[in-house]
Amino acid sequence: MIRVLLADDQLLVRAGFRALLDAQPDIEVAGEAADGEEAVRLVRELRPDTVLMDIRMPHLDGLAATRAITGDSELSGVKVIMLTTFELDEYVFEAIRSGASGFLVKDTEPEELLRAVRAVVGGDALLSPGVTRRLIAEFAARSKEPAAATGLSELTEREREVMALVGIGLSNEEIARRLVVSPLTAKTHVSRTMVKLGARDRAQLVVLAYESGLVRPGWLG
Repeated sequence: MIRVLLADDQLLVRAGFRALLDAQPDIEVAGEAADGEEAVRLVRELRPDTVLMDIRMPHLDGLAATRAITGDSELSGVKVIMLTTFELDEYVFEAIRSGASGFLVKDTEPEELLRAVRAVVGGDALLSPGVTRRLIAEFAARSKEPAAATGLSELTEREREVMALVGIGLSNEEIARRLVVSPLTAKTHVSRTMVKLGARDRAQLVVLAYESGLVRPGWLG
């Protein structure tokens, strides 16, 4: 059973998510929080598998709450999915840097929300399909010119290649097709790369790909 904590200051939003999630045979809502402080407290108390975290909340916003959760080694198994009203929210990539496993826009289709929860708990990071590459492009456009790829010496050539493809927003299946390997092989390369670089999940691997200079603006084809 996947246990989810809902963190949003709007009661109606939480009620809608609860109705959808509790109707699934493999998902249950472990608790609800109306602000970031309550979210952090409930995560420590309930230890859910994942948190659906609104970015904008009173007292402690979702970004600060995410840092508190992902910065606590005892909560390393808790995944955070950021929720935002806008497709290009200025805080999205800062949230991923802070350890969030990805984000969803609030008006996403119910099926996509369910897929997202299951994917993140299963170990995959999430960036909403349809906006993934636009977000990466936005992040790249705002970032400073990176240095030549550094800190990647432990990676094999194939792992660097896979990391670059993750960096431009490809899924394991798309990477497999690009490299003519099986999806399982692609997933294995991604997992090994994350372990070697100490990346919490796939989302942070995207950020590292840009910050190391392995991927640069314009490589989104």
